[in-house]
Amino acid sequence: MNDLPIDKDEILKELDLIKEKDLKYSGGRILGSMCTEAHPFGKEVYIKFLDSNLGDPGLFKGTKSIEDKTIKIIGKLLNLDNAYGNIVTGGTEANIMAIRAARNHARKYKNIENGEIILPRSAHFSFKKAADMMNLKIVEAELDENYKINVESVKNKISPNTVAIVAIAGTTELGLIDPIEEISKIAHDNNIYFHVDAAFGGFSIPFLRNCGYDFPEFDFKLPGVSSITVDPHKMGLAPIPAGGIIFREKEYLNVMAVDSPYLTVKTQSTVVGTRIGASTVATYALLKYFGRSGYSKLAKNLMENTCFLKDSLEKIGYDVIVEPELNIVAFNHPEKNPQLMADELEKINGWKVSVANCPNAIRIVLMNHVTKTHLKEFLSDLKKLY
Repeated sequence: MNDLPIDKDEILKELDLIKEKDLKYSGGRILGSMCTEAHPFGKEVYIKFLDSNLGDPGLFKGTKSIEDKTIKIIGKLLNLDNAYGNIVTGGTEANIMAIRAARNHARKYKNIENGEIILPRSAHFSFKKAADMMNLKIVEAELDENYKINVESVKNKISPNTVAIVAIAGTTELGLIDPIEEISKIAHDNNIYFHVDAAFGGFSIPFLRNCGYDFPEFDFKLPGVSSITVDPHKMGLAPIPAGGIIFREKEYLNVMAVDSPYLTVKTQSTVVGTRIGASTVATYALLKYFGRSGYSKLAKNLMENTCFLKDSLEKIGYDVIVEPELNIVAFNHPEKNPQLMADELEKINGWKVSVANCPNAIRIVLMNHVTKTHLKEFLSDLKKLY
């Protein structure tokens, strides 16, 4: 730290130079991210509530009331009339909360001390964090030939120590939707907590259904579903950080509650204490601003771009791994290694793609900042590598 104050213009000049090293979503070269630039209206609202702290809701009753409204709106979007939960930092924190709720519930009502969680190989790495933090054993269910969780494998992995089963609605690598309806029945029949990680698909599937797309059931319409993760800062266009965790029962929050005697509210269930209210209010504002029809239009556009990319890749000879269900396309060159391809694409024109691990492939996420013009440029560069 410097001894004397530095003029703010000098500081801003330094920060501008540093920011130039960051890629901009608007450049269209970020092709592997599940996040995108926040909507301008969301940014405007965010600044208004920058000082609000949902960790001490008694001091910010207005902001807390907006969080409650936001959870109710997202809950209804997911077919739950009386929803409970929070807007948190992202899908990782939401998934950690879900697994903590499952573990604590199993401890309280089933006396399970050495808990296990069943999840597919395609699950997000946040569940490894959750298991590590809570001393839980991960039991990995096999994937079927379509890279979705194998239902029979889940059945075979259940033990007296199973505290939760996890399935995915929009896998991180391929954007696929697990057979959630079948898993829900298994969880319900065995009285096991069932969490759906819809961090990616939760803000897309309901709106695509509005446009006539056919999807299997994945939400609280299924009686076995206990909680769902859904991230407004992905397809919801809310400013980061805005992840969501929705619980079917208030009891799942209660079993996580710890005393917070010096705050205005005497118990707290979230992982973190201080929680910025700005992203919650921005999410609420955008839900009202876009409405169901606005988000449906956005989701449809993303899927149209997804189909365009998939069809174009096949026309020029690339191998598409699976038929896209959501706005992710994974593909490979018939001969070249995916990581080598990714390196070459970055050198050619600054394309930042990601490489999926299961299976090994180039992975493109079609977010709002990726336009059809960007895709045409990308396809042109891919032809040079063929």
